[in-house]
Amino acid sequence: MPCPFTFSRRTFLTGAAAASAALGAQATAQGLSARSRDDGTPRSDHSHTNDPAARLEFQGDHQQGIVNQPQKYAEVVALDLQCTGKQRLEQLLRTITDRARALTAGGATPPDGIAFPAGDSGELGPELPTDNLSVTVAVGDSLFDGRFGLSNKKPARLREMEAFADDTLVAEKCHGDLVLQLCADQHDTVTHALRDILRHTRGDVAVKWRQNGYMNEPRPTGTQRNHFGFKDGIVNPSPDEFDHLVWAGADEPAWTAGGSYMVVRLITMYSEFWDRISIAEQEQIFGRDRATGGPLSGGDEYAEPDYLDDANGDVIPTDAHIRLANPRTAETADQLMLRRAYNYDNGVRDNGTLDIGLLFVCFQQDLQRQFVTVQQRLEGEPLADYIRPYGGGYFFALPGVRDEDDFLGRTLLA
Repeated sequence: MPCPFTFSRRTFLTGAAAASAALGAQATAQGLSARSRDDGTPRSDHSHTNDPAARLEFQGDHQQGIVNQPQKYAEVVALDLQCTGKQRLEQLLRTITDRARALTAGGATPPDGIAFPAGDSGELGPELPTDNLSVTVAVGDSLFDGRFGLSNKKPARLREMEAFADDTLVAEKCHGDLVLQLCADQHDTVTHALRDILRHTRGDVAVKWRQNGYMNEPRPTGTQRNHFGFKDGIVNPSPDEFDHLVWAGADEPAWTAGGSYMVVRLITMYSEFWDRISIAEQEQIFGRDRATGGPLSGGDEYAEPDYLDDANGDVIPTDAHIRLANPRTAETADQLMLRRAYNYDNGVRDNGTLDIGLLFVCFQQDLQRQFVTVQQRLEGEPLADYIRPYGGGYFFALPGVRDEDDFLGRTLLA
């Protein structure tokens, strides 16, 4: 990706401002979800299992990879479809469902034929571990453009992701007909699943863009840290909030029941500039203590920020990330998103700077009410000087599969 980054901070600011919105969306969930819970719901737990037999149930009203505990590794892959017609689309979705069902079940790999290609890549050995693998399938706005006769079935709020005021979007890193989110507790399990699905869908799909990511272990405890050293994503909505914050509402087409709007943002983090400012300034930008994750008003990472006694922003600046993302008013309470954000490391940019950032994913009931509203509130925040979103898109995660005969997208194609 071309990058206008130079070692002039002011030059950088113009290009970098965009990412505030995306990272801010993640912080909506971070800020809102930092509320104390009295319902017994555990706060965000970013510890991960090392059990290769750990398994998520594939069937259910909703797909896995949304409300389950985030796994350690993730890959988001956007696909453009090479096939046309409703029948070919159904065949494709059935194939993806069959492969996802098999991969998440684990077990022995297919036997190798003498005159045919090997039945499996072999990178995981003769027995496939499950490693809490999840395969989440979502559809993009372009799937409803007429190629498949689905123009009248589009989710009510689905559209192509717009460029926000601070964005610098790269066309080849945005949107897609389908998107796959693959997550597992081992990186090679994620890569194996992607290879398997692409192998079985060859000729029908082309990869448009992809990004992998990982979650750090808690250091020392609690929530993982991002590349800027701050705890990232403290608590997500509790289960009793899912119906009005995560799952499609009653005003959506009937086929969407059990699905959710998915936002993906690829966010560059300019660590070279960030590392040049004091910890005190960093904490003012986020509104949190870097070591503990607690709000600057006091307490641990799960403590409520005190805005009531800090109306002028003397303790937590009024333009601090957590304060803009979640003002903690009655009017903003329904803007919480369920977020699953991962760090990424893409090596080195052309200019020799580190290409690191955030793979931000969130799920919500209403794109406009939740993600977009928060994005707009975050435009121009101080954090925008150090980050920039350049890709991603809006998608709709399909409802889950009911039984062994069901397939992802059945209700859409019915």
